Parts: sequence; C-alpha cells; structure tokens
Amino acid sequence: MEVILGISNRHVHLQEEDYILLFGDTKVEKVKDLVQTGEFASNLVVDLETPKSKISKVRVLGPWRNYTQVEISKTDCYTLGIDAPIRTSGDLEGAAEVKIIGPCGSITKNCAIIANRHLHINHDDRVKLNLLDVEKISIKVESLKGAILNDVYIKETPKGVLEVHLDTDDGNACFLKTGDKVELII
Repeated sequence: MEVILGISNRHVHLQEEDYILLFGDTKVEKVKDLVQTGEFASNLVVDLETPKSKISKVRVLGPWRNYTQVEISKTDCYTLGIDAPIRTSGDLEGAAEVKIIGPCGSITKNCAIIANRHLHINHDDRVKLNLLDVEKISIKVESLKGAILNDVYIKETPKGVLEVHLDTDDGNACFLKTGDKVELII
C-alpha cells in the first residue's frame, strides 16, 4: 500500500510555560496547517545554541505540548556538536542539552532528539491494515536512490492521518520530498 510522505525539517514543540519565557505575550499565528489533524506551523521561530554552534530561525509548531522538545537531524547534531538520541516524540530520556533562544528570553534543557521514522495512523486504519500487534514496519522507496527503510514505528493517535514521517537526512539520502509516495512493507 502506498502512503504519502512528510519530510520533517528541524522544529520545536513548546509547553506553554516555556513559550511565555521565550515569547512573552506575543500571539501565536498559524502559518499553515500540517497533514496531522490540529497540527500547524506557526509564525514563530527560535534559535538553537550550544557551546559549539548556533542554528537560527527554527520553526515552532503548534499546538502546545505538555513538554518542550527540539527535533533535529543527525546533520544538525554535527553542526551543534551534540549527540541527540533517536526517540519517539515525547520520550526525552537521554535527550541532548540545547539552549532555545526567543525574542524575550532563553531556556536551556535536555530536550533535543532525532525523531524516529514513523507512520502516523488512527485506530480504524490500523485495524484495516492488520497492524494492531505491530510496533514497526519497513517502507520501500522508489526514487533515483531507491531504498528499503526499516524501523518505521507505528504512531497511533485518535485523529491520525495516514502519513510516513522521515527527517531531512533520510529524505535527502533517498532523494525524497514531502508529498512523495512510499510503499508500506507489512
């Protein structure tokens, strides 16, 4: 079965109290909706800083989460001089320390991860695809640099829209872009 692909560039999820520290009373505006229901790219950006380097203008996504998380690629880790672990969103165990700088302040937290490859899905689609007892799958990529990518985790949410998420390193390695189709290997 083919599904749509989303290439996830570096971004930040914020809990509300950290947002206030970084942006004060600045209003969050939606720039564009993302494929996943209720998720959006905001008008806000932050800088990420470590003792080695800085990455500017990293997009803040909404809505608020109950944790602050920075999602980056391995290439970003090399730039920043950190060793972020591969994790499921929200799993910040062993997350790398990074300073997040906004226009009103900054915070330093162990919150930087490389998001694992994952398939967004809702329960009904999971039943239809016979994935109830499956934790991860593989995907087949047909492109100039075709590949089979393993360890694509199943991420079920009530309003999940069927979509595979890869980071920019995986996307670039396979010559993929957002909107391309990949085949699920179940």
